[in-house]
Amino acid sequence: QVQLVESGGGLVQAGGSLRLSCAASGRTFSSFHMGWFRQAPGKEREFVAAISRYGGSTYYADAVKGRFTISRDNAKNTVYLQMNSLRPEDTAVYYCAADKSMVVNQYPREYDYWGQGTQVSVSS
Repeated sequence: QVQLVESGGGLVQAGGSLRLSCAASGRTFSSFHMGWFRQAPGKEREFVAAISRYGGSTYYADAVKGRFTISRDNAKNTVYLQMNSLRPEDTAVYYCAADKSMVVNQYPREYDYWGQGTQVSVSS
């Protein structure tokens, strides 16, 4: 088991920045690939970014590429999502998730553990 707790969400104006954090406890953090997903009202949960176990590989959705950066600190059992140049369409609940499989995935169904989410709201 691993427990995930997100923090860092909030209300920001368009063009602003936020940094989300996801603290993990339980099993060895470096055993998991980590991902960030988001879900807006009335929409399906969608992939945002993912990072491999030791941070050597990162992946981004086209909608956030060049604006968001995923990183991790295995010594602190934490994964981050730096979000710059935020847009109103980035408004959603953001979730971090842990995946114990062999490859880094972009599909929510592949992830084994989820946090409770943190709200990000971007005003125009």
